[in-house]
Amino acid sequence: MIGKVKQWLGIEGVKLELEIPDGQVLSSGTVGGFIRFQSMNPQTVTGIRVVIIERYSRGRGEEQLIDEYELGRLEIKDTFEVSPESPVERTFQMTFEPLESDVDRWGNRNVLNRQFAKAARWFRKAKSQYRIEAEAKVKGVALNPFDKKTVEFS
Repeated sequence: MIGKVKQWLGIEGVKLELEIPDGQVLSSGTVGGFIRFQSMNPQTVTGIRVVIIERYSRGRGEEQLIDEYELGRLEIKDTFEVSPESPVERTFQMTFEPLESDVDRWGNRNVLNRQFAKAARWFRKAKSQYRIEAEAKVKGVALNPFDKKTVEFS
């Protein structure tokens, strides 16, 4: 009885770990890595969802504004078994569309504008942080395993 409850809640079930290598380039519009699955009991993964999100913050103190934008999504429809003896790894390559603000577009016109745009972003304290979230669908489990990692683009 307790074993079925543990399995349904995902305790001692599939654990998902997201690995993103350094050196990803934002302007390329692609990001890749791999997902490692481990489990204490044999389980079946029926699909994986990977999302890249930009967290854009600007302003200071009480006037700070934060928005989050989904830049890309990847649905991997792959069914495989995860056994307790050996971890399973799946690679992924995802395309996304980086967003540019009006200041960024203006700054990309020439070198002089680029310096003014950089100063404007610094003055408004505007910055973007990127993260990748992965969630696996596991057969017979109510709480799906997930992981998220911050990505540093160069």
